[in-house]
Amino acid sequence: MSFQVVHPGLLTTIQDLGRYGSQKYGVIVGGAMDSYSLRIANLLVGNDEGEGTLEMTLVGCTLLFERDLLIAITGGDLMPAVDDKEVPMWRPVLVRKGSLLSFKSARKGCRAYIAFAGGLVVPKVMGSKSTYVRAGIGGFLGRALKKGDSLSCGELNATSRSFLQQLSKLQRHFAWSVNHERIIRLGQAQTIRITEGAEYDQFDELSKQRLIEELFVLTNSSDRMGYRLEGPPLALNEKTELLSEGVTYGTIQIPPNGQPIILMADRQTTGGYPKIAQIISADLPSLAQLRPPGTIQFEVVSIEEAENELWKNEQIIASLKIGIQLKV
Repeated sequence: MSFQVVHPGLLTTIQDLGRYGSQKYGVIVGGAMDSYSLRIANLLVGNDEGEGTLEMTLVGCTLLFERDLLIAITGGDLMPAVDDKEVPMWRPVLVRKGSLLSFKSARKGCRAYIAFAGGLVVPKVMGSKSTYVRAGIGGFLGRALKKGDSLSCGELNATSRSFLQQLSKLQRHFAWSVNHERIIRLGQAQTIRITEGAEYDQFDELSKQRLIEELFVLTNSSDRMGYRLEGPPLALNEKTELLSEGVTYGTIQIPPNGQPIILMADRQTTGGYPKIAQIISADLPSLAQLRPPGTIQFEVVSIEEAENELWKNEQIIASLKIGIQLKV
């Protein structure tokens, strides 16, 4: 075994980029809430971008390392420390055998990710290591981690071995780090960009105006399945019954009470509430880092603008990948 869970934190699960291809059978996609942080963490330790990592929410875990491991911590700042000494994020870190890696409550952002060189050795279910707690599948025994759980890491590749050898001769971490601020925002007041939803034109003019002019507050009822917002009520021009149809990450539905629900990583496969808007893919990781009672200001953009923002972020990640490889 590679490490043992001393304290599980509030919600610590294994997540990768999700379980695609099974929604037609009613199986959700799931996966990391903040995919950018997960991908960068994996790149920093030499893994494939979509390898399974630990995702922690609001309050982090404590792990006892049973052998030397190369890790990277990204996402929200949950105040990571190794043997009570603060450890930097967004870079490769060597943690020695017998050390304790611990986290506290979120100081900035909401979710942090730990990538382990070699990946986590757990079976893939329907092509993914992601944990879907409600169905009890994927990850570690289909559940959040508990005290006493032991996990193993896989074999290192050439990049991971190179970083490990360099760090063994130096300090526990490199002086360089990744600048994440270009693609991930960790503030508690977010401007989130949206495109018009399928039923946008069926909402009254006051609701359309409120959507972009008023602030919405993230409530404590939010989770990996959906973010429930509180703000001015939004309403259709006239009540109508809709057939359930496919939904995706970032779909904004308006239930009868008029308070928006944003569908998140563990969303259902179909939904029947009217869809006023869709959050652009480039802003989903930033949204995932918002914690209650954070505020959201929506901004409507075109499909073309949404595509351009996604392309820009993918170019940044591609550049980071090249830069990290050059460090080898």
